[in-house]
Amino acid sequence: MNQSTLRRTLLALAATAALSGCATSNNPADPLEGYNRAMFKFNDAVDNAVLKPVATGYKKVTPDFVQTGVGNFFGNLSDVWTAANNLMQGKGQEGMSDVMRVAINSTFGLLGLLDIASEAGFQKHNEDLGQTLGSYGVTPGPYIVLPILGPSTLRDTVGLPVDMAADPWTYKDPANVRNIGTAIRVVDKRAQLLDATSLLEDAALDRYQFVRDGWLQRRRSQVYDGDPPPEPQKPEAVEAN
Repeated sequence: MNQSTLRRTLLALAATAALSGCATSNNPADPLEGYNRAMFKFNDAVDNAVLKPVATGYKKVTPDFVQTGVGNFFGNLSDVWTAANNLMQGKGQEGMSDVMRVAINSTFGLLGLLDIASEAGFQKHNEDLGQTLGSYGVTPGPYIVLPILGPSTLRDTVGLPVDMAADPWTYKDPANVRNIGTAIRVVDKRAQLLDATSLLEDAALDRYQFVRDGWLQRRRSQVYDGDPPPEPQKPEAVEAN
């Protein structure tokens, strides 16, 4: 089973669990809190048993310039889909900037190993289909914790298969090179989050709630490019006024 098939299988499992109504909550943003907490605990166990130790070892033994090159290479690939999403959102200037980033880094940057474009003044963006749908007014829907993949919403989960299909690395041949590259990509990304994980473990009494609320707030900011409108008041707040 290749990485793309595995991801789609995990998404199907998550969707089945969500639609089964196996757990509910009084939180309107998190009606599946019981299921989500169980999946969060499962993901946490997998992370502590596999991802975190591997990422820690990777960070210790891999030279910084190699880690930077790995991040730049896969970041350059992600810029392709980011450009498409910026253009679909009507942000022509940002989209063309992303196109230029890919062109510059893929040539002068040695296939993206060097981020020459940032030094040349082309800002890096991060856009996906969930953000594009949000820009057109599609509401996020309930919060969902996906197996292995982590926090999401119904809107982002619907867009995720398209995001995966749009990833150029998905089509890299031969399969063993693609799978090895995907594993390195995951480990490198996890290594980048090690410091944040340590801070989370020290600061949060309820890690699930801390991650959920922080992720939802950050995701809302991403959809509105850092300038989200005021959230609507809750009914009880309106009555109190």
